[in-house]
Amino acid sequence: MKSLSVAVLFLWILVSGCKENSKTAAENMDAEQQVKNDSIANLTPQRPQPLQQTEEEPGIYAEVDLSPMDMSYYPHKFPQLKMAGSGDSLPVMRVIYSRPHLQGRNLFEDIIKFGENWRLGANEATELDIFQPVTIGDKKLAPGRYTLYAIPKAGYWTIVVNEELDMWGLKQNEAKDLVRVQVPVTYYNPQLEYFTMVFEKADYGANLIIAWDDVVAKLPIKF
Repeated sequence: MKSLSVAVLFLWILVSGCKENSKTAAENMDAEQQVKNDSIANLTPQRPQPLQQTEEEPGIYAEVDLSPMDMSYYPHKFPQLKMAGSGDSLPVMRVIYSRPHLQGRNLFEDIIKFGENWRLGANEATELDIFQPVTIGDKKLAPGRYTLYAIPKAGYWTIVVNEELDMWGLKQNEAKDLVRVQVPVTYYNPQLEYFTMVFEKADYGANLIIAWDDVVAKLPIKF
């Protein structure tokens, strides 16, 4: 009976020791994991607070423009042609412009005024980059950068090529005009929400298509 009691006591001590060792091992593992978590937390960069931009402090990042800048080439999609190995070393020309959209407005009441200069887009002056000699109207233009604007009338538009660069807004320096060409306009074309400029191939070279709402004008460019 005494030996049985001793055996029971020994078993209890053994079990208690195992439990204590297990508890200690678990605590050690928890402590190690906490150290790892703390180390990871210290290495992980903290997300900065969102930038607060105001009119007085706009910050270094510009907001998304309602009139996005776009670019059209002749030949059409020249960079893709060049990457595919089927384009020449230089395109003929490209136009860089911002694309306002109607937003429920009337084109000839709210945006464009007959007889007034219009920058053919929004924001900066629309730019025509010429890489090979071309002729617009009766004027031969050497490769270089030029700006475009228009003077809309009911039956035709006057398209103007100007040599003043990096301009903003609606004030054109007419003393810098190089070419003025009258081009007919058509109405009741498929409506376009966004102002659009693209080149199309022609027998004499290409046309610069200028389209918005249901109005289309075409500027002949010879080369």
